[in-house]
Amino acid sequence: MHFDLITLFPDFFSSPLQSSLIGKALKNEIATINLVNPRDFTTDKHRKVDDIIYGGGAGMLLKPEPMFAAVESLPVLPRREIILVTPQGEPLKQPLLKNLASNFDQLIIICGHYEGVDERIRQHLVTREISLGDFVLTCGEIPALTLINGIVRLLPGTVGKVESLKKESFETDLLDYPQYTRPANFRGWEVPEVLRSGNHKLIDEWRQAEQEKRTRDRRPDLWKQWQQKPEQQ
Repeated sequence: MHFDLITLFPDFFSSPLQSSLIGKALKNEIATINLVNPRDFTTDKHRKVDDIIYGGGAGMLLKPEPMFAAVESLPVLPRREIILVTPQGEPLKQPLLKNLASNFDQLIIICGHYEGVDERIRQHLVTREISLGDFVLTCGEIPALTLINGIVRLLPGTVGKVESLKKESFETDLLDYPQYTRPANFRGWEVPEVLRSGNHKLIDEWRQAEQEKRTRDRRPDLWKQWQQKPEQQ
């Protein structure tokens, strides 16, 4: 998987992309990342990438010329998507991460700033818009980093035990079950006896019941979605 990040602040990614499993995945070339600064594609002496809004309004918009030029300078891999991270986009959920990890060779991610981007970028350059949720951040680098993290961890070779990916929250529309480690008794709070029983059938049943209870209590929307699955009818 190859990522091209169109960002005004390449340094933002320095530490996060060198850390933990993602850093190891990049070092092992499970994924590659190219940082592109649209200021390098401006033609004026001030390297201006934003301008005032036609019709009036607060703030500035990212101009189309440097954004188009930055994207058009990149090699084109067979299966690619040009993504704008924006509150107006499709909500980011686990199935979307799996789709991007499985079906694309190249993801170009445009990190917005200021009041957003010129509408022509959205209409004629971008192929998909993605949102982290119904809130606004100061920059697009944060959701871009989230996208990279969520996708790279799904690529073969990033996570040691592939089985662990199959039992996480949202993989079955249920939240994860409670988990414990040693000591068995900490300040009087004990690990449930069933988890220490060695009876794997009972453990699986307990975990399933806890997933259902936790989802029902905390995420009624997911609970309803899970109940409507054909296998639950």
